[in-house]
Amino acid sequence: MKKIIFATCCLFAYGQIYSQGFVRKVIERFSFEAFGGLANYQGELQENGYTFSQAKPAIALGGNIAITDKVYLRGLATVGTIQASDKYSSSLAKRQRNLDFGSRVYDASATIVYDIFDVLEKRYTPYVFAGISFFHFSPYTTDSSGSRRWLQPYGTEGQGYPQYPERQRYKLDQFSLPFGAGVKFAVNERVTLGWEFRFNKTFTDYLDDVSTTYADYNVLISGPHGTKPAELAYRGGEVKNGNPVYPTAGAVRGNPKTKDWYYFSGITVTYRLFKSDRTLGRLGGGSAPGLACPRNVY
Repeated sequence: MKKIIFATCCLFAYGQIYSQGFVRKVIERFSFEAFGGLANYQGELQENGYTFSQAKPAIALGGNIAITDKVYLRGLATVGTIQASDKYSSSLAKRQRNLDFGSRVYDASATIVYDIFDVLEKRYTPYVFAGISFFHFSPYTTDSSGSRRWLQPYGTEGQGYPQYPERQRYKLDQFSLPFGAGVKFAVNERVTLGWEFRFNKTFTDYLDDVSTTYADYNVLISGPHGTKPAELAYRGGEVKNGNPVYPTAGAVRGNPKTKDWYYFSGITVTYRLFKSDRTLGRLGGGSAPGLACPRNVY
């Protein structure tokens, strides 16, 4: 019995020492990270694969832990706004359709970052990353009276109406796959600056509330919101010399075969909590740790 108690105490003491050492190593390898730049999206109201047109601000805060000299585990919380309007489209049909939307995107991501070079040896490095994120969105528009309308509850394509059982209301909380690349520069032993592009592949086609075909006008106005869902689904009558007639049921409104994307681009700033011998020895071409410059002995 005494041996068991002694062994248990030893294991507990070892666990305490190990956990303290592990936590210390994690803290020594931890860096705060911030991002500031632009957010945008690709979908039915913005078909360009990448553009600064109609981009809005985005910011992010988080941190990373160095697993090796070139591999990091990074976590970020990002907030940005995406928006688009048919009035900027090159397509006459879309300009006459006259839809627009905006949405705040709240994104929490975990990614693995790989540096091509050791930034503390080269002072710069390109890098790539990929991972998973959980995000929240909620598209809105401003109606003809100037009131903001959150679009998902209206079911503008018949979502939630018994006449369209295959069209369920889209979820506002979803997962996406973030990936991208960037380049960063070591300013000093603790601070690095960079520029990166982060793309998020989603599994929804409703970031902009547009996906399939027009629902039947009479079905939309028979619901609890009256004529408002039909007014928000097609806004051609608000355009000068536009067509006020609602399209026939089944007319093309979007392309459900393609999913929407959102993306961020901007400046990153990383601040390392603690210096290390490796950092001090390699940055700027200095001598290796523990090797002093030779002295004149004469």
